[in-house]
Amino acid sequence: MQRNDCVCNDYKSLPRVFLFEPGGSSAEVLLYGGKVVSWKNSQGEELLFMSKKAAGRSPKGGISLCFPQLGNTGTMKEISSSKNNNVKSLDNIPLRLTPTGNPSSVDLTLKTTANNSNMWPRSFEFCLRVSLGPDKMTMSSHIKNTDSTSFSFTFALQNYLSVSDISEVRVEGLETLDFLNNLQQGKRSTEQPDAITFDGEVDRVYMRTPGNIAIIDHDKKRTIVIRNEGLPDAVLWTPWDNTAKAAVSGFCDKDYKTMLSVDSGVLEKPIILKPSEEWKGYQELSIISSSYCSGQLDPKTVAFYAKP
Repeated sequence: MQRNDCVCNDYKSLPRVFLFEPGGSSAEVLLYGGKVVSWKNSQGEELLFMSKKAAGRSPKGGISLCFPQLGNTGTMKEISSSKNNNVKSLDNIPLRLTPTGNPSSVDLTLKTTANNSNMWPRSFEFCLRVSLGPDKMTMSSHIKNTDSTSFSFTFALQNYLSVSDISEVRVEGLETLDFLNNLQQGKRSTEQPDAITFDGEVDRVYMRTPGNIAIIDHDKKRTIVIRNEGLPDAVLWTPWDNTAKAAVSGFCDKDYKTMLSVDSGVLEKPIILKPSEEWKGYQELSIISSSYCSGQLDPKTVAFYAKP
């Protein structure tokens, strides 16, 4: 395996780019949809969850890009009600690889027009850069309207994180925020002032997050910090032991025990771009060791120490 922008076809016959950085971190990015299927820290520990049912061009888990709409969010009802599954993610769309000459980053692009796109009848340019740093990975997304009319969209990065035991995980940074509970037909509620723990199914969309979310894994004694710019909303999801919902989502019955989805997105208020206008979104995932096993952690402090 060459330690550079090496494109291989070894995983389910899907071409991918291997990324490395001097500190020892690594990542694997599929050319289909720019999906990240592996991210390992400097100790070689896998930080992303991939289901054993993963197959074809849409392996379940990792980090997926959802554009121009996540599920039923947004205003494109005529598209989301069709049989075209591509509206929910880019997993089946081949992106163009632009070598950066840097083994720790890759640029992927998609240019399409309303006439030749079977994904979405709009003209646009999409650019994604995935970069590695010491125990850190960033994803920068750039969308430009090349159409003759305005269009709106929602966008999300679905982050499926690997955890030791979902019942031993705590999430901080979402306290007291408003959220939509998808288990109660989108009922609007307010989160309690305590850190979030899990003892059952959760499917929530949090609005206007502070930009720093900490996922604390007691057993692994580590914390993953998600920092965003231009992605004000967050989705928290675990199917728990709802085997029917897990199956529909493409996961095994027991996958929930070692997986938590914490998504970054712009969902509540769709982005509207006029012709030639552009939008940018940024996500940084970083990891730090955690020696504590109890007590509440200030996400701002975590984010501060996680930055280079």
